[in-house]
Amino acid sequence: MRTSTGGRIGQYAALLAYLVFLALPFLWLVSIAFKSPRELGSLHPTWLPQEPTLDNFRQAFDEQPLLRAAGNSLLAALGAALIAVLIATPLAYVMARHRTRLAKAATGWVVVSQAFPLVLVIIPLFLVLKNLGLINSLPGLVMVYVVWALPFSLWMLVGYVRAVPAELEEAAAVDGAGRLRTLVSVTAPLLAPGIVATALFAFITAWNEFFFALVLLKTPEKQTLPVVLTHFIGAEGVADLGPLAAAAFLATLPSLAVFAIIQRRITGGMLTGAVKS
Repeated sequence: MRTSTGGRIGQYAALLAYLVFLALPFLWLVSIAFKSPRELGSLHPTWLPQEPTLDNFRQAFDEQPLLRAAGNSLLAALGAALIAVLIATPLAYVMARHRTRLAKAATGWVVVSQAFPLVLVIIPLFLVLKNLGLINSLPGLVMVYVVWALPFSLWMLVGYVRAVPAELEEAAAVDGAGRLRTLVSVTAPLLAPGIVATALFAFITAWNEFFFALVLLKTPEKQTLPVVLTHFIGAEGVADLGPLAAAAFLATLPSLAVFAIIQRRITGGMLTGAVKS
C-alpha cells in the first residue's frame, strides 16, 4: 500500500512539474505583453506587470497586418484539417479492417515518415509546386500541409477504427444494412471523437507551422501569422519585445479556444452506450 501511494504521489509530482514547465513560458509571455517599455527595460523584472497597458497590442496592430495574416493562417489551417480528415478516414478504415501485409507495410511507412526532417522534403515539394504553378499561393501551402499532416492523421484514425468493435458492423449487416449504410450509420458516429481529435491535430499543426510558409510564400499579402511575427525582429536581431509578445499571445488564442470547445468530445468515451448489455 505504501509503495502504491508513494508511486502515485511521484506520478502526480512529475505531472505537476511538467505542467509548470509548460505553463511558465506562456505566463511570462502574457506578462510581457501587458508591460510598459519602462518595465521591459527594468533590471529587476517582475512576474506581474506593475502598470498594465494595452499599448503593446495597439503597436502590434499598427506595425504589422496581423488580421490579414491571421485570416491566411485560418484558411490554410481549416483547409488542411478538412482535406486531411476526408482523405485519412476511409483509408484508415480500410487499413484497420483489412490487415494484409500491404496494410501493415503502409502503417510502418506512416510511422517512419514522421522522422523525416523538413529540410529533406522542402526541395522536392518546392519543385512539384513550381511545376503546378502553386508557389506563393495559399492552395499550394494547403497542399503541403495536407501531405505533412496526412501520415500522422492516418495513424491516429487507424487506432480509433480498431477500437470500434467489428461485432457492431456485423450486427448491422445481419439486420440488413449494406456496407455503406453501416459505415455511415454505425461506424462514423462512433469515430466522431477520433475524427475531431485528428482534425484538431491537423489544424494546430498548420496554424503553428512556420518553415513551409516562410519558404513558399513570398508576397506579404499572402504570408501567414507565424511568418509575420518574425517581422517584429529587426535586421540586427533586436526584437520589439512588447509588440512581439502581444502578437504572439494573440496567435495562441485560437488553439486554446479550439481545445476549450471540443475538450469534452476528445476526452469523452468513444463507445459510450454503443454496446447493448
